[in-house]
Amino acid sequence: MSQQPLPLDGITVVAVEQAVSAPFATRQLADLGARVIKVERPEGGDFARGYDTAARGLASHFVWCNRGKESIAVDLKDPRGLDIVHRLVADADVFVQNLAQGAAARLGLDAAALCARHPRLIAVDISGYGSGGPYAHKRAYDMLVQCEAGLVSVTGTKAEPVKAGVPAADIAAAMYAFSGVLAALLRRGTTGRGGPVEISMLESLAEWMGHPLHHGMHGGEAPARTGVAHAVISPYDAYDTADGSQVLLSVQNDREWRRLAEQVLERPELALDPGFATNTARTANRKRTDAAVAEALGRLPTREAIDRLEAAGIACARLNTVTDVADHPQLAARDRWREVDSPAGPLRALLPPITLPGGAPARMGAIPSLGEHTDALLRALGMTDEAAAALRRDGVVA
Repeated sequence: MSQQPLPLDGITVVAVEQAVSAPFATRQLADLGARVIKVERPEGGDFARGYDTAARGLASHFVWCNRGKESIAVDLKDPRGLDIVHRLVADADVFVQNLAQGAAARLGLDAAALCARHPRLIAVDISGYGSGGPYAHKRAYDMLVQCEAGLVSVTGTKAEPVKAGVPAADIAAAMYAFSGVLAALLRRGTTGRGGPVEISMLESLAEWMGHPLHHGMHGGEAPARTGVAHAVISPYDAYDTADGSQVLLSVQNDREWRRLAEQVLERPELALDPGFATNTARTANRKRTDAAVAEALGRLPTREAIDRLEAAGIACARLNTVTDVADHPQLAARDRWREVDSPAGPLRALLPPITLPGGAPARMGAIPSLGEHTDALLRALGMTDEAAAALRRDGVVA
């Protein structure tokens, strides 16, 4: 059987994007075969390029979100630069932008204006709070939206709320933008028309707040912050082991509790003790439950603790560091690591999670330098070398 092409082969995406939400969305499209043209400022480009120098001199955020794209550096404040972007959009299937609220409309690059001009175009506006309402023009960054969406209120310990350690609001918006584009492409395949797609970071993350939000709306109060423990299930927490690591376990029902008590804690009397026999009792007696589990696991090395838990059919995990994840045996066994080219040389990167057996492998292209593809794209638009040189002299392109 011949290999199937990548599902987005032949799709062209133009993105006026920065930071994480739009770049992470368009990277998913690039991995699935789309051609993604990234429009950046001539001076410095996407500001995420300057966040850090952790990836062999490149910014870790930028490396993560921008492989497989072509970079054109254009000054959108100059009418000649803006015209270049509009010409690129005229030949595109998808346009994505996450400029500050109102900026795209001033440039004629908002979804409504572009789709009116190009009926087959799918145009995506990503914003912090949406196009209307009292927060529409409020500046939005990931940590601020995590707070507005209530995520910080349910993350952390009883003593202190904390934000998530990854940009959860940006990632949520990116993945809804990605799925929104796929849905719109499917619809265009049957109707022949594109259309606007609107994504809000707040609305995306509010959807991800499902359990605590519904618990609070329907149960009267939000679940308490409990660190890595679960608010309404016990035992469900991290416990120290004898060699200084931590093991997490989750008991989902009373049958599992009986197996844990008998086979791991070696205290069979706890299996039917009324203070522990049901999840409601264990949660009410959380301190005593945790103490019993901690005492047993604290005598065992990590490997033995995990082996005993798995033999008893108890879900468990190590509390890994990011270094541990980079060396994770499961990722290695499933051959999930590749190298992608970059201006700093080859860099390790994970294969995208979407696996399509029988199809072409994910297109994990190079991470572009700023303006790397400017000249080629200008020539593709029919611009002469002399005209392009004039734009470079004037600082319109770089």
